[in-house]
Amino acid sequence: MSEVVNRVTAHGGRAWAALIGFLLAVYAVAAVGALASADAASVYTSLDLPAWAPPAWLFGPVWTVLYATIGVAAWLVWRRQVAPNRKPAMAWWVVQLALNLGWTPLFFGLGAYGAALIEILLLVVATGVTILLFSRVSKAAALLLVPYLGWVCFATALNAAIWAANG
Repeated sequence: MSEVVNRVTAHGGRAWAALIGFLLAVYAVAAVGALASADAASVYTSLDLPAWAPPAWLFGPVWTVLYATIGVAAWLVWRRQVAPNRKPAMAWWVVQLALNLGWTPLFFGLGAYGAALIEILLLVVATGVTILLFSRVSKAAALLLVPYLGWVCFATALNAAIWAANG
């Protein structure tokens, strides 16, 4: 976290604007997902869920924190203007964010649990590649994405169990 504070204060307003821009981008993805799944909690609770499924209320707080880390991680990599691996790392960040955006409408909006499982498996791969590429630019940025990858892996297992039980 000290890397974040040092970088923001060292570059003034432009750094703050960029950080806010990355956070707005990830929370826009969250907002679109929320619009695509307005009744997600009722859909989720109506499903045949495995015993280890978390309660519906947990997803909002978890994703709120994860989206913040996703935005800050991208900003840390973006700040390294001279890093040779920065552009491919940021391209993969965009790919994983687009995949993140696509899962909610598939799962909740369409009830396409099998298609959502394929999509989230692609998200796991894209997030793993993003972490690898981020680690070559900023170790802190890569570490910020590790909880996200863990949650997406958990969500993948949950998606598979729901598809198996409700397919």
